[in-house]
Amino acid sequence: MNSVNREGIWTSALNAATSDWVASCTSPVRFYDTTLRDGEQTVGVVFTPEQKLSIARKLDELGIGRIEAGFPRVSPEDADAFRQIQQAGLRAEVWGFGRAAQADVDALVELRVLHTVLEIPSSAIKLRAYGMQPADARRKVEEAIRHARSHGITVAFFPVDATRADMDFLRSLYIAAAEAGAQEAVVVDTIGACGPEATEFLVRQVREWLGEKIPLHYHGHNDFGLATSCAIAAVRGGATWIQGTINGMGERAGNADLGEIAMALHCLYGVPVEMNLSKIREVSAVVSQAANCPTDAWKPIVGRNLFVRESGAVASQFHIPEAIEPFSSEIVAARREIVLGKKSGLDSIALKARELGLNVPDEQRKEVLARVKARSAEKRGLVSDEEFRGIIHAICG
Repeated sequence: MNSVNREGIWTSALNAATSDWVASCTSPVRFYDTTLRDGEQTVGVVFTPEQKLSIARKLDELGIGRIEAGFPRVSPEDADAFRQIQQAGLRAEVWGFGRAAQADVDALVELRVLHTVLEIPSSAIKLRAYGMQPADARRKVEEAIRHARSHGITVAFFPVDATRADMDFLRSLYIAAAEAGAQEAVVVDTIGACGPEATEFLVRQVREWLGEKIPLHYHGHNDFGLATSCAIAAVRGGATWIQGTINGMGERAGNADLGEIAMALHCLYGVPVEMNLSKIREVSAVVSQAANCPTDAWKPIVGRNLFVRESGAVASQFHIPEAIEPFSSEIVAARREIVLGKKSGLDSIALKARELGLNVPDEQRKEVLARVKARSAEKRGLVSDEEFRGIIHAICG
């Protein structure tokens, strides 16, 4: 068997040959969204508190388990957005973000935050950049976590640039954080410096250091275009939470894209995910509009071209979706469509005419196609439905 037909999923059966790890995924992979904090670090993007609240509500509809509502100490506006999201009655847990510093924890306490990530630099490069000694970093982590825990705040420890840290020092940081009271831990690839194999190795290593009871997250960036692959490798290594953003927005090449990761896990491997996939395109559009950052037409999962066909060779197979698509448009609530242009064929003309309720006799289809191609080349773009109607009228009456 060379393909899989599983509820509108038409991927390769070869995936099963290397997915023995899937059996260990007894619970759905869950998602921690950081669009409102790390995503907002995209150059030129500023969300208003009202936009953040609107996005948070959409994330909740999407089934995101945890929403990082921001970094309250950054500005009064960030704190205001955080309060609004806290009071919105969302099903998702609302998480904060702070550095391993008393003032950051105090800002979280003031807002009555129940859950937070606390970060500290962990690599020699980052420690040097912050002017911090390793012993100081470990002390700050212990103090900040104890302070947060004394106020009943759940803490996930977040060692910045963990993938480039000295392994012995990194181990000591994770263990110190756990002993100070951190209930969860994040494997952090701050600048996308790890490939999938290294990511899986590090997640397994941290799992060995901390034991089975502490939930592990993966937080990755997309500098080499591998964030989705690395997130899947992290799940293979034992991570149960994936951190990322909608549309993969973020600094430099962006963060891991939660929609891509969820779809890949679901469609390629059959791993259960906690996400309403039929909402992902809608949420993508809301975030894109709020950020004023249009997504690429060819972007996986949410791009506008994914189920739109111009090529005549492809249009001739349009009636068999599995011949030209790896998954059904229905999974992501998208519309399949034929458009007309330079690359269209005779079947394209027939399909579009049928869609618009127009009659094109077989003997005139070639002439209509020639006119469509000419018009597309002339305008250097697609032929609109109105233009197509005009062509039909001119040729067929």
